[in-house]
Amino acid sequence: MIAPSYWVDPHNGNNYFLTVQYTNKQIASMTMEDFKQIPLHAPDNDNPTMLENVADIKTINTPTEVDHYQLFRVIDVYVSPKREDLGALSKEVGQLIKHTKLPPNIRIDLRGSVVSMRESFMSFGVGLLLAIVLVYLVLMAQFASFVDPFIILLAIPSGITGVILFLLITRTTLNVMSLMGVLMMTGIVVSNSILIVDVTRTYRKGGMPIRDAVALACRVRLRPILMTSLATLLGLVPMALALEAGSEQYAPLARSIIGGLLVSVVLTVFIVPAAYLIIHRREENQPSQEVQA
Repeated sequence: MIAPSYWVDPHNGNNYFLTVQYTNKQIASMTMEDFKQIPLHAPDNDNPTMLENVADIKTINTPTEVDHYQLFRVIDVYVSPKREDLGALSKEVGQLIKHTKLPPNIRIDLRGSVVSMRESFMSFGVGLLLAIVLVYLVLMAQFASFVDPFIILLAIPSGITGVILFLLITRTTLNVMSLMGVLMMTGIVVSNSILIVDVTRTYRKGGMPIRDAVALACRVRLRPILMTSLATLLGLVPMALALEAGSEQYAPLARSIIGGLLVSVVLTVFIVPAAYLIIHRREENQPSQEVQA
């Protein structure tokens, strides 16, 4: 390999990598003296020049493999985790890189599965925020209100809390599949909140006091919420257990949905009605004040 390892053709401007290589048979039988006697031919000189006359030939220690990335020489250090979490392992590697003092003209780039994992996490984070915003806009158009969609979305934080707790209990890592489960869980818990808020609005339009409307809506819609949630939970249990070979890759998806639903179903029937009552209870006194005036 010559230095530099590329040559620019003056006629067409193309770059060519140049390599000089002997066959394995020639290298096996070649001595240092044979190497020094390699003839070099010049265009205007018929007599060859020996390599030892133009170069200092000596034996040195050198790497058996020289890698290049975009014309830069690189040294690859491979890390292959066995049972460790890829995210935690990447943090440890990042700490080592951060506290390593590098020589001049040396930099460290992290590549491989870690980069793909971080890009996936970023994409799912943006997708989750976009999904919440779109759900809020759709609910705002349907309910013709800015406040009621916000009350409905209060079920999402409790669901995310349940996902984190259940993943910690089952010692499941946060990966692409579990993030997909978070997106699916978001749609399910929002639908449960919609049932309570929509029925409450219907009872209020019929003239029922707000406190009675909220309480009756929770009692009436509790059974449908429990039926749909329990059906989903029972259907995901075999997937979460990962009993069959190869099914462990889908287990984080099922576990994240189960954890989010378990916590959200319990808290939704308390948080959403309480928030609706706190926000809208002052509206109940406005008509009576107008009559007194």
